[in-house]
Amino acid sequence: MSSPHDVVIIGSGFGGIGMAIRLRERGYRDVVVLEKAAGLGGTWRDNTYPGAACDVPSHLYSFSFEPKTDWSRRFPPQEEILDYLHGTARKYGVLPWVRFGTEVTEARFDEDAGLWRISTGGGELSARILVSACGQLNRPALPSIPGRETFRGTSFHSARWDHGADLDGKRIAVIGTGASAIQIIPEIARRAERLTVFQRSAPYVIDKPDRPYRDWEKAVLRTVPGAHALSRARTYTLLESRAIGFIKYPKLMDMVGRRFRAQLNEQVADPEMRRKLTPDYPMGCKRILISSDYYPTLARPDVELVTDPIERITPDGVRTRDGRAFGADAIVYATGFAASGFLAPMKIVGRSGRELNEAWRDGAEAHLGITVSGFPNLFLLYGPYTNLGHNSIIYMLESQFRYVLGCLRAMLEAGLDWIDVRPDVQDAFGREMQERLRSTVWDGGCESWYMNASGKVVNNWPGFTFAYRRATRRPDPRHFVARRAGGPGGPGHATAASGTTNG
Repeated sequence: MSSPHDVVIIGSGFGGIGMAIRLRERGYRDVVVLEKAAGLGGTWRDNTYPGAACDVPSHLYSFSFEPKTDWSRRFPPQEEILDYLHGTARKYGVLPWVRFGTEVTEARFDEDAGLWRISTGGGELSARILVSACGQLNRPALPSIPGRETFRGTSFHSARWDHGADLDGKRIAVIGTGASAIQIIPEIARRAERLTVFQRSAPYVIDKPDRPYRDWEKAVLRTVPGAHALSRARTYTLLESRAIGFIKYPKLMDMVGRRFRAQLNEQVADPEMRRKLTPDYPMGCKRILISSDYYPTLARPDVELVTDPIERITPDGVRTRDGRAFGADAIVYATGFAASGFLAPMKIVGRSGRELNEAWRDGAEAHLGITVSGFPNLFLLYGPYTNLGHNSIIYMLESQFRYVLGCLRAMLEAGLDWIDVRPDVQDAFGREMQERLRSTVWDGGCESWYMNASGKVVNNWPGFTFAYRRATRRPDPRHFVARRAGGPGGPGHATAASGTTNG
């Protein structure tokens, strides 16, 4: 095996590329980014379905250190986001660090050597620091509906879109009505002979104030000093204000609820369809979706909304529990992702041979969503308790970049082989998160991808994003145990971490 690398990052989406850039800026050169796919981009590489776009305004959906002023629209389409990420990786010189087609199968911490031993499909390597930038929305979840394998037509998950499939003039079934589905459905309804939409739970959908940017607007943003920064700050402040309704006073969501009802009443004339499209849970408990053409599409005569549960997939289509059969030439599974598994299906083994799956048996836990007790020098980006319902995840990622860099600087200054967050610190953080989540709208009695299999909310940050940035401003040495290089007691001797951590 070759000599150990300073840092190995798993994943090349916004988290992996942004972390690599920040490391390079701090002088790190021996960094490897492992990417299982053939290209970078994460979510924005995988989701190429018709209509794919971000639901965060474009001026907020870029790194703060690399603002993009020439977005084509108020809400950026998938192709532009992916182009931005490619261009940023090239500009900052981290593209050569990425090893494509390299899937990590196992990472095991060697406590004596203070190294992570990493196994991939292309061989083995080691690193002093391991960063997981896998994200939460990278593993498509296919529903456990009987008969899926018997279907004779074309079928695929929305995140694995089959661009070779001929959907024009065909009978298409879409299973699911989440964030991807409401973008897909209006697009493919224009191509299909007939579209059948199978809804398990109605989402809240509000209008999407999207439009192309005018040439003069782009010129102002590009040439007037501070114009883009002002727009970004204004957008951030408006979105951040919504957190009050999510995390503290769920009744405030009633104002957004009125916006939902007004749009539904305006765009859907049929009272029975409006009933089917009205959720039976508090607004915000699940992700609030934005679209201005979803409801009008469902109201078309060649589109049918089905709310009876699916009994099975048949060779010719879909059968529901009431005995009705719906013929289909193609099935699109817009059924989301296995979001609470985080690092799965990788096998991660920490100190004393403990597996991460075992440590997370009752739900994923990580101090500040970044460090996991018993797994030294492992840092998670977009880990548990860091997802948002109201603002840009890139803001959260940049907070995490700074925290990780602070840890690395403290280790270097104090001459430490490894640091490991104390279990009592992690447990206290987890208890605080669960206590705060109980007053949020996400604990309002619905099932959502914010929860794990046992119904525990483990994905979302129950606070303002600026509060998370403050909490991650610098690591606290008292939160860690560590082994000092060449320190007393020799290999394996753990002490309380010390040293400066200002970063």
